[in-house]
Amino acid sequence: MNFLIGAFKPACNISITFSDGKSRKQVPMKKENGKTIMVSLFQSKESIAGKVSIEPLQGKKIEHLGVKVELLGQIEMYFDRGNFYDFTSLVRELDVPGDIYERKTYPFEFSTVEMPYETYNGANLRLRYVLKVTVSRNYGGSIVEYQDFMVRNYSPPPSINNSIKMEVGIEDCLHIEFEYNKSKYHLKDVIIGKIYFLLVRIKIKNMDLEIRRRESTGSGANTHVETETLAKFELMDGAPVRGESIPIRLFLSPYELTPTYRNINNKFSVKYYLNLVLVDEEDRRYFKQQEIAIYRQQDS
Repeated sequence: MNFLIGAFKPACNISITFSDGKSRKQVPMKKENGKTIMVSLFQSKESIAGKVSIEPLQGKKIEHLGVKVELLGQIEMYFDRGNFYDFTSLVRELDVPGDIYERKTYPFEFSTVEMPYETYNGANLRLRYVLKVTVSRNYGGSIVEYQDFMVRNYSPPPSINNSIKMEVGIEDCLHIEFEYNKSKYHLKDVIIGKIYFLLVRIKIKNMDLEIRRRESTGSGANTHVETETLAKFELMDGAPVRGESIPIRLFLSPYELTPTYRNINNKFSVKYYLNLVLVDEEDRRYFKQQEIAIYRQQDS
């Protein structure tokens, strides 16, 4: 069976490089196999240009039916692996049918590309951007090469950013008032607030503030929701008394947050919540949850 060795090797090497690859910011991205690679970072309406090089293996020629490069924005649901929903699909034909005998380089450019959604790797799906080069062939199968890149989009600070004030209680047992300084936060922001105890007739053991991420995929009866606690911050240990005020100061930068995503391409949403948890001496838990919005600011 020795004659089969190497039979399935591709007949050429394909490399994809960005024109400004050396000067452009590189960011880490986790691949499906768990490995982390560094990829180029773009934002919407930037031009994406570069070169594709095709080099036949020594002594071989490539007979092909054409060469093309595609810029794809795709959503893949993990319950439906291998099926991609393309929301962006642009094509540049690089070569007409013919033969390649030696290394050949093709320039390409996609001008001011609309990339409305950010790259996202979640619990049940991923949203990715990729350059895909295809050397079409009649026999032996087409040769395909991929180059991932990442997209992040920035938002200006919101013009209106109201504080959150709420009262919560259990009749004749507990009455508290809590306040957060804002309802919208950027990724490197600080949540500042306070909790004020108006009535305390149960023995509270401790109080935590959690940041929760809720990822929703699908729609209607097929909606799947995954909730993850990203941070747990102890606000108080021991019983409070009436009139006591507990300050809140929670830095967001240590946590792996993304912006809030609302109904992305009718496929998924990602929302964030502040969850106030009180535990009494009998280990009963009392919750109060409040949605907040997260956005990406230019310097974050």
